[in-house]
Amino acid sequence: MKSDIDDMDAQHIAAIDQQEDAINHTIPEITQVIQDLKRLLDTSDVCLVSEYTSRTAEFRSMPAQFQVTLPTFTPQEIHREQIHQQIGSWSEPAIKFLLDEPRILTDIQTECKALLCVSCLSDSELWTCGDKILRLYNLQGELLRSVQTKSGNWPRDIAVTRSGDLVYIDYKDRSINLVRGTQIQTLITLRGWRPVDLCVTSSGDLLVIMRNDDDKQTKVVRYSGYTEKQSIQWDDQGKPLYSSGGLFNYKYLSENRNLDICVADCGASAVVVVSAAGKLRFRYTGPPSTPRESFRPHGITTDSQGNILTSDWNNDRIHIIDQDGHFLRYIHNCGLQFPWVLCVDSRDNLFLAEYYTGKVKKLQYYK
Repeated sequence: MKSDIDDMDAQHIAAIDQQEDAINHTIPEITQVIQDLKRLLDTSDVCLVSEYTSRTAEFRSMPAQFQVTLPTFTPQEIHREQIHQQIGSWSEPAIKFLLDEPRILTDIQTECKALLCVSCLSDSELWTCGDKILRLYNLQGELLRSVQTKSGNWPRDIAVTRSGDLVYIDYKDRSINLVRGTQIQTLITLRGWRPVDLCVTSSGDLLVIMRNDDDKQTKVVRYSGYTEKQSIQWDDQGKPLYSSGGLFNYKYLSENRNLDICVADCGASAVVVVSAAGKLRFRYTGPPSTPRESFRPHGITTDSQGNILTSDWNNDRIHIIDQDGHFLRYIHNCGLQFPWVLCVDSRDNLFLAEYYTGKVKKLQYYK
């Protein structure tokens, strides 16, 4: 295993060295061009100026960014008589490059006039909702199944469990419900609080964002076996982690591969990320070039590389940031219209629900 790790390191170092060589080769060329431009500014020779050809476009084509996935150890049950065979194995690492121009692979028109939720059941099937009906589609846009909510209310959000069942939030009657086959079971009913959004964690727990009845407090609660296990509401200084108030103060959340809890807090114009223990790690308010007041994070998801994707519906684009809050790039200029919520499949394809068009678009953003 140690030898395997050394081989993986060698592959990563070779890729990084190649990236560094390309950059180092370009730096002196850029330096020379700058010096030439300075001489042009001082010259009175019209011929030299007219013969000048810009290389700016060439220098913009820098080597593509890439993400390195660290290997993860997969343990197996150890039997004394076979201990030498039962230790386990390492997963293969993956280097994925972000596409300069993400592309739309599939465009699914749903029956919803206002598409609120999307969640992947598999790489080829996805649940949606935008009214009192929960609908399951395949990638050809064919309706496979439809289920009406127990109360007849519109679900606030949906998520797929590890066993493939569907859970949804009923904001009006304060409940979290499980759809299994043709039956709907109420799992949790809140008192004094209303559920806003939820996600299923890698361990099978439920994370639920909720606000209290006077709309002055917001918190994230972890349920294990549908019993409250953890509550996340305040930072180390006793200040609220999440904003409250406002009719359209939407919030969505997702668990990252490092177990961080990532919340798109529209009212705060920020993505708020805390550790699994509930400690604040960072707040992302957009890259320096984006005025904070125009950033409206809405849907949020994470991928196999630990990157965080959030839909900025106010600007018709998706922000991609790494697990430490550093901006990587936008997904835009590909026909997005009011992107609302997001999810990714096992291959890191992005599914984006557009609120007003009622469409789900499948995008590829990795090479």
